[in-house]
Order: sequence, then structure tokens, then C-alpha cells
Amino acid sequence: MFSLFNSFKVIALLEGISYILLLFVAVPIKYLANDPQYVKLLGMPHGLLFVAYIVLAVLLASQLKWHGKTLLIVLAASVIPFGTFYVDRTYLKKAK
Repeated sequence: MFSLFNSFKVIALLEGISYILLLFVAVPIKYLANDPQYVKLLGMPHGLLFVAYIVLAVLLASQLKWHGKTLLIVLAASVIPFGTFYVDRTYLKKAK
């Protein structure tokens, strides 16, 4: 079964991948090829994954007894490209 911890790891991975695809594939295609279709295609799933990441991070913070600074770093990582991978490697590996 999926625990909150495992669910967060999966959502963090998917959110990170969707953000990278959105920033480095869809947005350049939108502006260089004048084709906004990929931004529309990837935008909604990324938005849903982003919201799920934030909600699960807040829930997981109390379970793992993260300090406010740690939670702030985990939340800020969601808006930095490759940030969720950093969270996985730095904070989630330690929590296991």
C-alpha cells in the first residue's frame, strides 16, 4: 500500500518531471515554433501535481517532524527546476 511518505515521493518525482518538460520543452516550442499546444497539454497536469505536492508536503511535515525551515525549503523546491529531485535526495533519503 501507499503510505503518505511513498505517495509524496511519487508525486514529487512526477511534479519534477512535469515541470522540466513544461519549462524546457513546451515553453520553447510555444515561443520558437509559435505552437502553444504543448503548454496547454502539460499545464493542467503539472498544476494538479504542484498542488498535490504542496498539500502532501505540509501533511508529511508534521509526520516527519520537520522544522519550519525544512518545510520552507521543501516547498520552495517545487518552484525551482530540479528542486524536487534535490528534496528527494536530501530530505527524503534521510527520513527513510
